[in-house]
Amino acid sequence: MLKAGDIVLAHIQYMDTFETKLRPALILFEEYDNFVVAGVTSNTSMDGIPLTRKDGAIKESVIKLNYIFTISKMMILKPLFSLAMEKKKMVYEELVKRVHHLRG
Repeated sequence: MLKAGDIVLAHIQYMDTFETKLRPALILFEEYDNFVVAGVTSNTSMDGIPLTRKDGAIKESVIKLNYIFTISKMMILKPLFSLAMEKKKMVYEELVKRVHHLRG
């Protein structure tokens, strides 16, 4: 069963095309077989939460909290690994900080 904090391999649609590619993503939450996820990239020069081999990543990566979207359960190919509580806390705190910026 998939849960918040799982990194999954999923069919991700790019914003500027209808094409999908298999990409890793972090599950933020699930509701009615739809998952809100954050994108993951191996481009470590991008802004985000770092993922290391110690975390379970195949290679150094970044969780992109500026790239959040919803996918259906059917788009998820398989789970890859789960984040440790410390890393989940980092993600949560960064999301809360970004939402507070919206409030002004």
